[in-house]
Amino acid sequence: MYYVYVLVAHDESEYVGYTNDLRRRLVEHNEGTSRSTRGKTWHLVYYEAYRAEDDARRREKQPKYRGQAKAQLKRRIRSSLRDQS
Repeated sequence: MYYVYVLVAHDESEYVGYTNDLRRRLVEHNEGTSRSTRGKTWHLVYYEAYRAEDDARRREKQPKYRGQAKAQLKRRIRSSLRDQS
């Protein structure tokens, strides 16, 4: 399985990524081994599972680069985002 996930830091920074091992990836983000998320504590607020890596990769790009997809995702997880602040 492949997972598209959304992380949020206490400063309300968001990160969207995909992986085949969600637990390992979250640990890597929080241990600072990921350059793009280094220096913050991240919390998993949302994920989706896919059987095919290509599907996960395509889905990961939607919230990153398309305003409407990002807005829809934020509406879907707004309660989780509030709980992290």
